[in-house]
Amino acid sequence: MSALSELGTLGRKKPPGQKPVRGGGAGKVYKKDNLAAYLFLTPWLLGLFLITVGPMAASLYLAFTDYNLIQAPEWIGLENFTRMLSDERLHNSLQVTFTYVFVSVPLQLAVALLLAVVLDRGVRGMAFYRSVFYLPSLLGSSVAVAILWKQVFGTEGLLNQVLAPFGFDGRGWISDPSTALGTLVVLNVWTFGAPMVIFLAGLRQIPSMYYEAASVDGAGPMRRFASITLPLLTPIIFFNLVLQIIHAFQSFTQAFVVSGGTGGPSDSTMFFTLYLYDRGFGNFDMGYASAMAWFLLVIIGAFTAANFIASKYWVFYDD
Repeated sequence: MSALSELGTLGRKKPPGQKPVRGGGAGKVYKKDNLAAYLFLTPWLLGLFLITVGPMAASLYLAFTDYNLIQAPEWIGLENFTRMLSDERLHNSLQVTFTYVFVSVPLQLAVALLLAVVLDRGVRGMAFYRSVFYLPSLLGSSVAVAILWKQVFGTEGLLNQVLAPFGFDGRGWISDPSTALGTLVVLNVWTFGAPMVIFLAGLRQIPSMYYEAASVDGAGPMRRFASITLPLLTPIIFFNLVLQIIHAFQSFTQAFVVSGGTGGPSDSTMFFTLYLYDRGFGNFDMGYASAMAWFLLVIIGAFTAANFIASKYWVFYDD
């Protein structure tokens, strides 16, 4: 009867003194919530436009000008970009940077994955080891570590002192063009902590029943690693690969401090970013340096796009 009585009241008219209820209150609350959100986003938006978007737009304009930081920029069109075709030092810096990226990034990821697999086996004091291994990633791009690296690989550095009892003559690893870049590669590989932690998190997400089933079928450790761990870890490998390639292309502090800002002997450690800095703040050719910055952005974007395109052939997801 209660349901029928409720249905019967649907057709009745409202009393004369009763005002209809409107939805304006909800709209006001919604607007207040939006206002509060924009208020809290204001510092980030100011930083985005004043620190990121604004300088990028100015750099894009300066890339088409002749600007020496003193006189007003003079529009020269594509001249800065055409100059890159005949700039031998720029070509050498690209070669050095590509060598650094293609050698250091795979070695870094391999060491990070190896240690992540070891720690995933339940090593005692894993939290301590994880913190110790992650520490170089926090310090690897600092000036202090670059100075330390310069002392370790110097003529009278720690490495030569360790090798001296074995009959090795002391040498300046940083001052030798054949080994200077290798010291920076070792420094980048040493900062494996960040990708290692990400690999370790990915290993913890692999169900143990896969390994148990493989063990029942007689698969050994290497077989389980190749058939289970690597395929299921490919999304994490892809993520680390993209991040570390971008980071390696942007490397600057290590080469600047170790080489004293000169690019090392025979420009053997002249990274693209270091040469960009030299052109902009050493030769006050800011227009050309801006063009180089946008060229580096195109290179990083091309490598990132290539990785995403190639990922569909080797990255396996759950679906």
